[in-house]
Amino acid sequence: MSQWVVLAVNSVSLGGLLFLLSAGFSLIFGLMRIPNLTHGSLFMLGAYVGVTGLRLGLDFWSAALLSGLAMAVLGGAMERLLLRRLQGQELPQVLLTLGLSFIVADLCLMEWTGDPISVSTPATLRGFVPVLGFVFPVYRLAIVLIAAAIAAALWLMLDRTRLGAMIRAGVDDPAIARVMGIPVSRLFTAVFCLGAGLAGFAGMLGAPILSVYPGLDGEMLPLALIVVILGGSGSLPGALVGSFVIGVLYNFGPALFPELAYVVLFLPMLLVLVLRPQGLFGRQTP
Repeated sequence: MSQWVVLAVNSVSLGGLLFLLSAGFSLIFGLMRIPNLTHGSLFMLGAYVGVTGLRLGLDFWSAALLSGLAMAVLGGAMERLLLRRLQGQELPQVLLTLGLSFIVADLCLMEWTGDPISVSTPATLRGFVPVLGFVFPVYRLAIVLIAAAIAAALWLMLDRTRLGAMIRAGVDDPAIARVMGIPVSRLFTAVFCLGAGLAGFAGMLGAPILSVYPGLDGEMLPLALIVVILGGSGSLPGALVGSFVIGVLYNFGPALFPELAYVVLFLPMLLVLVLRPQGLFGRQTP
């Protein structure tokens, strides 16, 4: 494959992976107003948990599900035991989640050491498949399809189900929602668990492409932040579009403008913050 085709393939697959990471971040921040800076750490820790599952004899997909479940439980505990006490206090929440991210990073370093860990692609998803006249790695195509399926499932849940209606009601007016008998606190805990679980699942899915190493959290969290700023917090279409835009910029920027790689990556975020602070698909807050 030519260099440009390789970059395009990498951009699409990274976009799918970023959506799995940023969708949870966007939901947590957009619906609960919690700036969860441990989200990158949940991505990294999920990858490490999945690696441990592989070493214990689990197959790849069972290990990925284990990663998502473990991070969902951890996220629920964080929200219930720590963040719930700081409800509505954004600066303390930022400091708390930032401190937790440092703790997770040190614990991962202590348990899994600082050596990068390579993860093999699942045997059933190795090789290439022709797409529009080009060959596409099967595993990277699978990531895109999984991201699309999860995006559709999340959209249906939030916009077409009674559960989604209750979540939206709890966001718009939690006091009235509680009066109507909606368990707002439990719903928000479920949303936090969902977001954390998606981050852990994405960490394991990304392991065959990115490998697993200390500092992976610090590399992925800024990308998720840019995606949420571009697309708009709480917007699933925004997270989807923003993920693929950042995937393209992340891969093509260094190739086309090696001296301006970070400018290419962060300039769209800067323009959106200045011209449309709510993001491309976000709602203007009153």
